[in-house]
Amino acid sequence: MSHTLGIRQAQKQKTRQALLDAALGLLEEQSLSSLGLREVTREVGVAPTAFYRHFRSTADLGVALVEEALGSLHPMIRTIVASAGDSDQRIERAVELIARHVETHPAHVRFIARERHGGVQSVREAIQGQLAQFAEEVKVALTKDPVSEGWTDDDLLMLANLYVDQMLMTASLFLDALEAAPEERQRVAQVATSRMRLISIGRDHWLE
Repeated sequence: MSHTLGIRQAQKQKTRQALLDAALGLLEEQSLSSLGLREVTREVGVAPTAFYRHFRSTADLGVALVEEALGSLHPMIRTIVASAGDSDQRIERAVELIARHVETHPAHVRFIARERHGGVQSVREAIQGQLAQFAEEVKVALTKDPVSEGWTDDDLLMLANLYVDQMLMTASLFLDALEAAPEERQRVAQVATSRMRLISIGRDHWLE
């Protein structure tokens, strides 16, 4: 009996992931607010009623995509903020990791970039929630840095949000340059590095 339940559960998870993958592919060319569940089920080859065994609505599916797209980024964020070396080395490492993530997960990056200010409120809120969590993780790491001595929690969180916003902007720039010549991608990396260095310079002199 338990073996049968295990097979059913595995099949259910497989169908759920297929729906997420199909939706992500369809969202390459449209926004979530215009996506119909019948489009998604047709792509997967299941009946429309099967959709509701996994998601309450396309908005619910969108929230699941946010968790899939951003939830896996927490280890990368921790790697970036915990990297050894001086400020310039950490910034170069951060830009390199962001570029690699965009190359590996372009559809996820495009989805977040489009839906961050899109028309589905629950998805916007889910994205903001994940970004707020990133900012808290960055703030905790910044607190451990001797440069942060004397900073208030509010100022550290403001700085953390600046870094997170810049990471998102960098990801969007790399996404736009994905099909461009290597020289353009290198230019994007240089611009992103300069912007992060500017934030770091401001940090060094904030308490003055």
